[in-house]
Amino acid sequence: MPRTLTLSTAALAAVLALVACSPAFNWREVRPEASRLSLLLPCKPDKAQKIVTLGGPPTTLFMLGCEAGGATFAVAVADLGDATKTAPVLAQWQSLTLANMKADPGTSQVLALRLPGAAAEPSPRLVKSQGQRADGTAVSGQAAYFAQGSQVFQAVIYAAQITPEVAETFFTSLKFD
Repeated sequence: MPRTLTLSTAALAAVLALVACSPAFNWREVRPEASRLSLLLPCKPDKAQKIVTLGGPPTTLFMLGCEAGGATFAVAVADLGDATKTAPVLAQWQSLTLANMKADPGTSQVLALRLPGAAAEPSPRLVKSQGQRADGTAVSGQAAYFAQGSQVFQAVIYAAQITPEVAETFFTSLKFD
């Protein structure tokens, strides 16, 4: 009996080691263009940019994003040119994100986010919500909203289910140099 238990324990340890080294998440440090932010993404990101209107004249929104382990990870940054506009723009961005994922803002959880180097006002926050993708399937979203100077940021994960370990790795990696 002790020998069987030892073999089972060894087999379990081998399986756990393989799961821990899962190729689905290959974390790497990235830096969005034109910002002092760095963070970890679990895959090689695609880059994009587009001109958007965020509380004033058109500005460039820089984005990095990728998909890994059934989840979408993204970070976006825009410079508003005026730090006094960051609070209303971040509030609008949060509302639009919740509307796009058909989430009920009343059931969304808003938490304080500790992010050294980010502006104290508006305070960094993490929003957790449940909604629907465009095809009607259920989706969980977790998004951080924060500012530094006149720049506004969103870092987000979308997945059918977001594990606490993945979310913690992603959001605790956010830092300013």
